[in-house]
Amino acid sequence: MKLITEQQVISSPFKIVLVVADGLGGLPQHPGGKTELEAANTPNLDRLANEGTLGLLDPIGPGITPGSGPAHLALFGYDPIENNVGRGLLSALGLDFELQDGDIAARGNFCTLDKSGNVTDRRAGRVPTEISNALIEKLQNELDLGEIQVHLRIEKDHRFLLVLRGQGLSDALQDTDPQITGVPPRKCQPLNEQAARTARLVDEFSDKARRILADQKQANGVLLRGFSRKLPLPTMTDRFGLRSAALADYPMYRGLSKLVGMDIISREGDLVKRAGVLSERRDDYDFFFFHFKKTDATGEDGNFEAKVEAVELLDGVMPDIMASKPDVLLVTGDHSTPAVMATHSWHPVPLLLWGRHVRTDANHHFGETAALTGGLGRMPMMHMLPIALAHAGKLTKFGA
Repeated sequence: MKLITEQQVISSPFKIVLVVADGLGGLPQHPGGKTELEAANTPNLDRLANEGTLGLLDPIGPGITPGSGPAHLALFGYDPIENNVGRGLLSALGLDFELQDGDIAARGNFCTLDKSGNVTDRRAGRVPTEISNALIEKLQNELDLGEIQVHLRIEKDHRFLLVLRGQGLSDALQDTDPQITGVPPRKCQPLNEQAARTARLVDEFSDKARRILADQKQANGVLLRGFSRKLPLPTMTDRFGLRSAALADYPMYRGLSKLVGMDIISREGDLVKRAGVLSERRDDYDFFFFHFKKTDATGEDGNFEAKVEAVELLDGVMPDIMASKPDVLLVTGDHSTPAVMATHSWHPVPLLLWGRHVRTDANHHFGETAALTGGLGRMPMMHMLPIALAHAGKLTKFGA
């Protein structure tokens, strides 16, 4: 769906900062209790909520559980269904791996398999990057698929990039990640006849990787998802006239940013240092994307208290983010990751909007319950960016 706002874009000097706490949305541990966001001590976010307005966002649609890729594209104003991008492409972009025409990329997880071949941990205990890197080198040196080249790169922790290079490959493949434990990895299923050969190659890769990793206690198997090719998208400059920049330390989110034409201006893991870059580069860009991963990781681990602490960590850096003097500030997540579910969920995501010409509501605390009565209501996530553009004076009137 082409947003009419693309024809209304005008220039203005006002700056937009989008803070994405990955997996921000949550659920209470007990009926009637508080979510992780509501249980956290967040004086800075609460002050902004008091001065701003709240709402709820559906990343894809009501009842649809989103992946991080399409959800972030929706945050950036792209239709996530029309622009469904595979995870492999995003990993390749984030790692600065130059995909050639015909390459097939996939995002990989090291996983833990029991003696029966069933998955006991989809993330291999979040095995540290230095260990994963040694395993990737071992696979790269020992694994052979004949005339098909295999390229492997570590992404972070248990995550890695797989690229298959050769003639006649297809990305029309289902994931091998079952998304649950207690079952074996899936066989790679082709989505059409032309992809049958590639599916067999993927299964051959997985089988050989398992044999090579057999002596490992944790990372003794691989799971693959998000098979994809190169896919050009119009940039945020092309669509919205925005000079855009990203501050993110995880490769996949840098990949998403590069896909829509953002410059990567910080890979700092330290939040305060990353916030400082916002102030240093304020005059160079119109739109800043500030990514925070820990809320999602702790939610996926099923650790309610740790996710509360992650929210409080973000709240603590909000004064440093505000020191960059944004004219419009958005604080939200790409999806919900309730610790009680230990996975992504379909629940709408709370949104805080602060800044120029904001019509405040009656809420004084940033949380899911407050967002239910927020002045922004509930909307598709892809509609958030046009609202930010309007508040930043970057949209002209439509019609006479």
